[in-house]
Amino acid sequence: MIAIISDTHMPRGGRRLPDACRERLAAAEAIVHAGDLCTLAVLEELRTLGPPVTAVHGNVDDAAVRAALPEAAMLSLGERRIAVLHDAGPAAGRLPRMRRRFPGVDAVVFGHSHLPLVETAPDGAFAIVNPGSPTERRRAPTHTMALAELDAAGGLRFEIVALD
Repeated sequence: MIAIISDTHMPRGGRRLPDACRERLAAAEAIVHAGDLCTLAVLEELRTLGPPVTAVHGNVDDAAVRAALPEAAMLSLGERRIAVLHDAGPAAGRLPRMRRRFPGVDAVVFGHSHLPLVETAPDGAFAIVNPGSPTERRRAPTHTMALAELDAAGGLRFEIVALD
């Protein structure tokens, strides 16, 4: 299982990852952060949880984060490939646009809007996923993260997890 977060925007005030989020991150096979960490301290905190971390930089990350992390990354879960980036652009046409941008992947994980989303292509062979934010919900009804795992047939299954 992969635990997916984005848009943590830490540190800001007393903001911290909710315990329910930290528990899922620590129990995962891998952690994904889809940008807007803000500082390298957030990346280091995630690394202390144990699982390997794949992260990309976002639009509000400081210069050190931008220098340390790529704009886009790839990871695998079983035979499935997942691309990660921060901003997937406007909602209109996003799924086909991401499918064209990342040929050969099974899913694209992104952040930026803070709005949780799992959208699957009509053929079921491709998905886009926004985990929302565990720390700054903005217009979303609750703080969220996402989980990815393989189903019995080896396909990817995504779940949005409400943390409140």
